[in-house]
Amino acid sequence: MIGALPFGGGAPVSVQSMANVSPHDVDALVRQVKSCAALGCDIMRLTVPDLEAAKALGEVKRRTTIPLVADIHFDYRCALASIEAGVDALRLNPGNIGGRDRVQAVARAAKDRKVPIRIGVNLGSIEKDLTPDFSKGAEYLRQAIPEALVASAMRHVRLLEDEGFHDIAISVKASNVADTLSAYRLLAERTDCPLHLGVTEAGTLLPGTVRSSVALGILLSEGIGDTIRVSLTDAPEREVRVGTEILRSLGLKPSGPSITSCPTCGRTRADVFKVAAQVEDELEKLYLRLGRPADFPHVAVMGCVVNGPGEAKGAEVALCGGEGEFLLYVRGQLVSRVAECDAASEVIRHVVHS
Repeated sequence: MIGALPFGGGAPVSVQSMANVSPHDVDALVRQVKSCAALGCDIMRLTVPDLEAAKALGEVKRRTTIPLVADIHFDYRCALASIEAGVDALRLNPGNIGGRDRVQAVARAAKDRKVPIRIGVNLGSIEKDLTPDFSKGAEYLRQAIPEALVASAMRHVRLLEDEGFHDIAISVKASNVADTLSAYRLLAERTDCPLHLGVTEAGTLLPGTVRSSVALGILLSEGIGDTIRVSLTDAPEREVRVGTEILRSLGLKPSGPSITSCPTCGRTRADVFKVAAQVEDELEKLYLRLGRPADFPHVAVMGCVVNGPGEAKGAEVALCGGEGEFLLYVRGQLVSRVAECDAASEVIRHVVHS
């Protein structure tokens, strides 16, 4: 359990993200956690580089509802302070927080508070004695990198298990699809600990989405993985949306709002890209706020009169673009003209009352 959220053991696959504002700015952290939660984020991770950040985390915990994970590196006191502040889980590598006495202290405190620990390994955190020789060829590295990631993870697992701590999850993230697949497949053969999936440093929105979707989609379809994060050089909210869509595409989450929107062409005279994105975001928030209803209305956002009226007949609520405005259809009937700036809010208003 991470807070009240089941994790592994056949529980639904969860979506994670990570705050990217100052770890000392409580108000900014609360806004970001709540924003991601409103989009369906199940777990949020916050970096804790010092004791002041641990205090801030405690205040964020009091003002938010989804489980929070403290990201710890090197200073075991930050882990202890985060546990004391009420964090729901830790992400750390026990081998880099000091000697056995420090590992014992963290394991004991985590066990007493029922705080699970995720061992998070990537190439940047592998111990020197396990680091592959990057001067060797690609064929060697294809095998050496996954082996090194898994060996490092299992070494850290043993450090905790030697202290009688077993509430452990693991991640072995690589920055490309091939190494990610090989590492997680190998790890799944060697442990039954819950696995957190991700492609680390996946990139900006488009390439990061593609790399993460390919790697995580393949692993999840093979039954590997209990929680995911899509690591993008972008807003955490984007990570949540992409992660949610990956799970929906595999049938691991309810399908969500049904939105038809056109790619636009030279006939378009309204900003369909902006309006469609606004409608999509607001529908997602409404869908979650209403408790994921199975009969959630189908919405269409079309750019011109060629396909718009036809799509309007098949959607409960539809927009058809004009010159800086949209025609608004409800159940196939034209009901009004709306200014571009009001289009998204008008769609939401009619969906609420449909």
